[in-house]
Amino acid sequence: MAQIELEEVGLSYFTPKQETEAIRQVNLSIRRGEFISIVGPSGCGKSTLLSLVSGMLKPTKGSVRIDGIEVSGPSPKVAYMLQHDHLFEWRDVLSNLLVGAEIRRMDRSAAKRKALELLERYGLGDFARHGPSQLSGGMRQRVALIRTLVAEPDILLLDEPFSALDYQTRLKLADEVFRIIKEQGKTAVLVTHDLSEAIGMADRVMVMSKRPSTISAVHDIRFEEGENLSPWRKRESGQYNGYFNAIWKELEAHGDSAL
Repeated sequence: MAQIELEEVGLSYFTPKQETEAIRQVNLSIRRGEFISIVGPSGCGKSTLLSLVSGMLKPTKGSVRIDGIEVSGPSPKVAYMLQHDHLFEWRDVLSNLLVGAEIRRMDRSAAKRKALELLERYGLGDFARHGPSQLSGGMRQRVALIRTLVAEPDILLLDEPFSALDYQTRLKLADEVFRIIKEQGKTAVLVTHDLSEAIGMADRVMVMSKRPSTISAVHDIRFEEGENLSPWRKRESGQYNGYFNAIWKELEAHGDSAL
């Protein structure tokens, strides 16, 4: 059974004078542990789709289900990683990692143990008592990811999580985040304007059309070198250019590109 299912999902915004259709007849099924990327023209509703999965928005048509149960509001099974890390500057790294656990009223001692374990495992063990201002941009985003993992979600929604970083840091962090998510066995949905990032990180790439948006194409991303190939190594694969060119042409047909 799919972990995330969208069936004939539509979303419209209403004003006293008119209805604006944003999303139309989206059908999507995501397996447990799968990594999905979503690309499409600017303003087509990629982030809106994440909000529907998270329960922050309710569809005007169709249904959104997680583990077979219709989504009726925000769920502890789902966590966000955003473009900005939103770390609290007045709290040290460890205290920041416990924010989600505190909101969800999890056992603080257990959450603290998990936070320290994850910091150590992913190379930040020496920074537990540092302030966010003492960290680089890439380190801050790693802390933001670990914060979501401490809250023990099943599903991670990644909304342009690397776009505020410089190019070199972005490439390195994409590799690190991919490895962490795969090691932790999480289901992930990434929204990005970076087509290379989308191909490098995903098991499948979904292409959205112009508004009213729908999923116009789905690409299974498979490399002969194996499914655990890092995003950077995928860019060096002989199959990479074929995926890039095919998806690029579809985006151009919608009057936009992912770059």
